[in-house]
Amino acid sequence: MSLPTRGSSAFSPLTVIVVLIVGVVALAGLGVLSAYAPELKSGDDGEAHALSRSLIGYAALPRLLRATGTPVVLSRGPLGYGAIDSLLILTPTVGTPPERIEDIRHEGSVLVVLPKWSHAPLPDHKGWVSTLGVVSPEQALSVLPDEVRSGTTLSDATGSRRVLLRRAGDTPLTDEPVVIDTHRTLGGPQWMAVITDDEGRTVLAAHRETGLYVLADADLLNTQGLKSLAGARTAIAMLDALRAPDGPVVFDLTLHGFQRTRNLGRLLLEPPLLGMTLVLLALTLLAGWQAAVRYGPARRNRRVVALGKRALADNTAALVRMAKREHHMGAPYARLVRAAVARAIGAPRDLAGDALDAFLDRVGVLAGVSKPYTALAMNAQAAKTRGDLIRVARDLHRWTQEMTRARQ
Repeated sequence: MSLPTRGSSAFSPLTVIVVLIVGVVALAGLGVLSAYAPELKSGDDGEAHALSRSLIGYAALPRLLRATGTPVVLSRGPLGYGAIDSLLILTPTVGTPPERIEDIRHEGSVLVVLPKWSHAPLPDHKGWVSTLGVVSPEQALSVLPDEVRSGTTLSDATGSRRVLLRRAGDTPLTDEPVVIDTHRTLGGPQWMAVITDDEGRTVLAAHRETGLYVLADADLLNTQGLKSLAGARTAIAMLDALRAPDGPVVFDLTLHGFQRTRNLGRLLLEPPLLGMTLVLLALTLLAGWQAAVRYGPARRNRRVVALGKRALADNTAALVRMAKREHHMGAPYARLVRAAVARAIGAPRDLAGDALDAFLDRVGVLAGVSKPYTALAMNAQAAKTRGDLIRVARDLHRWTQEMTRARQ
């Protein structure tokens, strides 16, 4: 059995690179999916909205309208002023606060479809429901705002019956009647009939003050009502009577929790911040590439504790720094520089002290130095802080270059 040699890696560099790329892509994909998670939901939960395909849902109606050439919008947020020609359809459920309907602002026509059926989900089929009976008129009307609900009544005709709908002018809406189970109609002095049944009872009415449209029987628009050709034709004719010519039909989804939310992830992935996100991504990739690729040979590690003269110098400097006596090193350093320059220019060896300083100043005048040595020595003697020492060392270095012609 062969054993791996010393220093060999368990994974090849190519394997590590592939694993890193897969991890980064997976993490980025998870971030994008998390940012758009609310919009990626199918919405097929069996409730009464335009994403539900159950018998009380309305998913069949948008598909039918698109097939006939009618513009359809599934709204997950507030509508702008540009949607003034559209017909907004609200499908609240029992328990929807009436304030939610009051908070919706739309300049165009608004149709509220009253809830009709109580239901329970089928455990064996996701998105399917079974009806348990019609909700009471009080429950159905509870979704309307108070100013609209006051004085409004709902009536039920039990059993299954064939109903031929008519416009307010007694013109038939379609040529074929529709079969409705427990037909529900609307009444009240504040309502103006828009569509009635063949017995003159109001099915769809407009409020005289607010102009709000209310449909009493949801089976005229939901999936259960569109199961027949007559029901489909009736639904299309009803909406055509309410919307503007060539105007779109908007189905609201915010009442059912499918509103589009603004979060940091979406902001970073959409204009105008998308450009900044791409730049940051490019910078991250460049930084990773620079960290992975070495420029030049590896730097060898040095000893933690130096040996010989370097250790002595380091220890001496550390002691001076601990004693906070750095500023007292200015004058001795100036004298060391003076001695080095005197040797470099060949000054007489018998000169010392003030005589040597005067000689160096005379040579400095001939050399055109910026500052004489005596002034630099006084500055070194007067140094009090580390910053003063740095300036003294800089000036002495420049003076050395000028005196020795090392600086042109």
